[in-house]
Amino acid sequence: MAFADKYLKKQRMYPEYIAAPVDENLNLIVTIPCYDEPDLIPSLEALWNCDRPNGVVEVIVIVNSGEQTEQKALDQNEKTIAEATAWMETHQDEKLKFYLIHQPKLKRKFAGVGFARKIAMDEAVARFNKIDKANGIITGFDADSTCDSNYLVEIENLFKKYPKANGANIFYEHPLEGEDFDQQIYDAIAQYELYLRYYMLAMRYAGHPHAFHTVGSSFAVSASAYIKQGGMNRRQAGEDFYFLQKIIPLGKFYEIKTTRVIPSPRVSDRVPFGTGKAVSTFVDEGILDYQTYNYSAFKELKAFFDKVDDFFGVDYDTYLNDLLVQLPGSVRSYLKEDNFFEALEEINKNCASIDTFRKKFFAAFNAFKVLKYLNNVHEQFIDEESILVCAKQLLTDLEIDTKGIYSARELLEIYRDYERKH
Repeated sequence: MAFADKYLKKQRMYPEYIAAPVDENLNLIVTIPCYDEPDLIPSLEALWNCDRPNGVVEVIVIVNSGEQTEQKALDQNEKTIAEATAWMETHQDEKLKFYLIHQPKLKRKFAGVGFARKIAMDEAVARFNKIDKANGIITGFDADSTCDSNYLVEIENLFKKYPKANGANIFYEHPLEGEDFDQQIYDAIAQYELYLRYYMLAMRYAGHPHAFHTVGSSFAVSASAYIKQGGMNRRQAGEDFYFLQKIIPLGKFYEIKTTRVIPSPRVSDRVPFGTGKAVSTFVDEGILDYQTYNYSAFKELKAFFDKVDDFFGVDYDTYLNDLLVQLPGSVRSYLKEDNFFEALEEINKNCASIDTFRKKFFAAFNAFKVLKYLNNVHEQFIDEESILVCAKQLLTDLEIDTKGIYSARELLEIYRDYERKH
């Protein structure tokens, strides 16, 4: 019995797509959802131009559409299929193989990027299952992204160095200049990527152990971790965030900073939120100074996380009368409104050590709770603030001089450099 038999029997939505035999040395599968996509070939070219790793690599592209997809998108899908099929006929070698699968008429309730990723990643699991390779690597990539030439090699190296790794985030950088887009789009993506990096690093500075980027085009997981956590979800947007929030708490989650994914900064209305939608909003509304979560909210969260150990084994009276009163008002208010003691009491019932307590504490106060707390705080206590102001405040606490730095692009370069080195 192979490692994923039970998962595939229960979770797989469609029969096997790829009939080609699986190479015994298959080690890495790149999965790419593709819907109404005019720029797939440059993404495939970027992967083709990669240095070949030791193991065999497969790339699975899924061209998908829903029951109610408009004819214009269906026409683009047909064009993409024809172009990609022709391209793949001349781009195959012993180490790198490309496959295209087509799944039209996805049910309206689930049609979207999450379901497409699930289909492709489940197919990847099935490929690894044929050679019973539970530590096979599956990556998420996008049909409008490119990458550095060492992308495949560095992913293989990470999982070779850490054979029990459950997953990894891959360093990404949106292009900030060029002739492919209007300057307004480059200005918008600089602000949006700065926001993504600010949010992650502010959460990390506050002391949350699950603070990692969750970008759909730049992550990798082991096949075993993928099936252990129930596979990809079928969300129509935000699927990457929700999926990785199941993988990250497993531990043994790493960052690959020796290569890059280069996502497109283009506008998009295909999903209700995410990078493309954010850039569209920036452009449509002429946003020049993006307002985001006030840095003070993260500082107050840090005051809470700094005292996590104090909550180990506490009774309700101690919690209410001794510990809560020491916390900032915004945190205290949220914990009461959320009835957090109920979760805390359950955690303490099942923890014999402080290490176990910490793990369960942050499993309860997870990334979803952080987001809920931030929204609550900004509804009741504080106003949003300029991303430029917030980003500089965090850098000051990280002991990085920002004197004379005023633009989103300049700050973003500092953030990128900081992340590479830490």
